[in-house]
Amino acid sequence: MVIRVYIASSSGSLAVKKNQQAVVGFLEANRISFEEVDITMQEEQRLWMYQNIPAEKRPEKGNPLPPQIFNGADYCGDYEDFFQSKETNTVFSFLRLNSKPSVKDSES
Repeated sequence: MVIRVYIASSSGSLAVKKNQQAVVGFLEANRISFEEVDITMQEEQRLWMYQNIPAEKRPEKGNPLPPQIFNGADYCGDYEDFFQSKETNTVFSFLRLNSKPSVKDSES
């Protein structure tokens, strides 16, 4: 399965832009393969994203804001969920990936 990060390239919100950059930057820095899906350019992808976010994660009013993160068709979470997983060092389980391959420690 592939990690998909649903973003809005033309968002007027500085907070949304920063959150998107934080998620994408982390994935790139950790060499986690992912695909960006721009919901401002792909109407069918935007609708798919909205329909596949669990009801309990949808806002009371309006639409869910990007970034939204999926592993294939499995919803992982939004920026807040991602941030919490980063803080608790559980990003790989949040993304539903096997843990990062460990690098053998050098002997002292």
